[in-house]
Amino acid sequence: MQVTAWPGWAQHIRKIELEPDEELRVASKGRIYLRNGIRSEFRVVEFNPYSNWKWVGPFLWLTVHYDHRFDAEGPNASRLTWIVDAEGLGVSILGRLFAKVYRSSMEKAIPRFVAEMATANRGPSST
Repeated sequence: MQVTAWPGWAQHIRKIELEPDEELRVASKGRIYLRNGIRSEFRVVEFNPYSNWKWVGPFLWLTVHYDHRFDAEGPNASRLTWIVDAEGLGVSILGRLFAKVYRSSMEKAIPRFVAEMATANRGPSST
């Protein structure tokens, strides 16, 4: 999984750094630099290939948990579900604001992600 390539379809992301290298796994950690100047760190706490991965990171004074789930919907289709949960001081107020901004970003990014996956599945074009 090329996490550092996400800015190609998730245009709200300027850059992602992943340690120890570019392959996502349990105990990977990194930083996401958003185009609006915000930077967030994360660490992977669960990784189940072709099923899900979870990472946790701070946002202001909240701790945000992101679960990325994949479910097969047939031989050539999958359902991708992002579950975002937060805890911490002010979560009832900041959580709603974060959810609104995050949802808006995902509504733009997901169609780009789907188009990128469709292009990748078609393979190189012949001329």
